[in-house]
Amino acid sequence: MMQNEKMSILFVCLGNICRSPLAEGVFRDIVTANGAQDRFHIDSAGTGNWHRGNPPDRRSVEVAGRYGIDLSGLRARQVTRGDFDRFDLLLGMDGDNVAALAELAPPGRQDRIAQFHEFSTGVPRDVPDPYYGGEDGFETVYRLIRAAAGSLFEKLAAETRGVSG
Repeated sequence: MMQNEKMSILFVCLGNICRSPLAEGVFRDIVTANGAQDRFHIDSAGTGNWHRGNPPDRRSVEVAGRYGIDLSGLRARQVTRGDFDRFDLLLGMDGDNVAALAELAPPGRQDRIAQFHEFSTGVPRDVPDPYYGGEDGFETVYRLIRAAAGSLFEKLAAETRGVSG
């Protein structure tokens, strides 16, 4: 990536209604709080198309709202092959998401795929899908995403400033 280009990140989960829109909103919040909006393009998508066009799960919207993050304008979409050209980094929330992305990736684009938590923190860990659980699962997922997104920002902010590690 060139120093003046925006870093583009796509957060990916299964249906794009729980984890990935939460990660998109949290990361956008961190980027905005740090005045770095002009350095990042942020989006989310799902590996499946079941919820295409729908807003995020109300429980994701509620947990984000408790922390001042508005997800209401987001709509679910499915990952496309074109996303591998549009995004520098496609971050799957769990190992299954990463495997689905790897199957979809065009030749030469596998290097853009990573597992969100592992890429962000160096610790291999799935962000669990809270869909079938209770409200507390969404709080747990929020906290996990918030911590990893903070690490992700620190890592990528250095890269987008042209700092070499």
